[in-house]
Amino acid sequence: MPFPLRDNVAAVTGAASGIGRATALALAARGCHLALADRDEAGLDATIEQAEGHGVRVSRHAFDVTDAADVRAFPVGVRSAHGRVGVLLNNAGASLVGHFEDVSLKEFRWLMEVNFFSVVGLTKAFLPLLSEQPEARLVNVSSLFGLIGPAEQVAYASSKFAVRGFSEALRHELEGTPVGVTVVHPGGIRTGIATSSRVAARMDADAAARKTKAFTDHALRLEPEVAADAIVRGIERRKARVLIGADAQAGDALARLSPGRYWSIMRRQYRRITGEVG
Repeated sequence: MPFPLRDNVAAVTGAASGIGRATALALAARGCHLALADRDEAGLDATIEQAEGHGVRVSRHAFDVTDAADVRAFPVGVRSAHGRVGVLLNNAGASLVGHFEDVSLKEFRWLMEVNFFSVVGLTKAFLPLLSEQPEARLVNVSSLFGLIGPAEQVAYASSKFAVRGFSEALRHELEGTPVGVTVVHPGGIRTGIATSSRVAARMDADAAARKTKAFTDHALRLEPEVAADAIVRGIERRKARVLIGADAQAGDALARLSPGRYWSIMRRQYRRITGEVG
């Protein structure tokens, strides 16, 4: 039997746009009630309006996932609004452009707070509530760059490899409990994460803009709805891992077949898609 979504409750972070919005709407289309969170209040309201069109209950939770007090309050608000929760989707994230030498420790820590420690904090906060259900699912969004580590993506890859390691180890700890763990590795999804990337203060802003545009044009090809469908099907099938896109599939295979040499194979293509070579 598929994991039950109809009349279940899912808490989704980063729900104002991109993969978060698309997955929230895909869950709503299956009859799943929603607790939606984001710091972008206007975008969050737009998602809520669309989700309510599917006839499900939707609660609104506007906060920043780096705020520890708001993170602890989120499951309290979900219990108050819905009484329970069966799915937690940790999707909120950010990116940071710059060589490691250009990225300050303050910038690196900021990205880890958004992409990794928010996942840890939200999981810690929600695990007791999830564990009350006969069956529940924790879904953490990593990245293709949680499978491979390209140059110029040291901070981002570090955060997404951390999400992957956390998810895999926690899955093993939670064996025999009601809570299963899914880690998601999207490839190039056409969302605003690249164009809204923070640029390292020491990096040339014009150069960063050129690379971001080239990366967006060449690498971000799949629509968020494709990712959402894969995530929801992964939840229904209780999958441990969800790889989204041919690039994620290829990157995973290459990293496993040639873990010490894959960058020498990928370097030219990566430079092409970031506009460094023709």
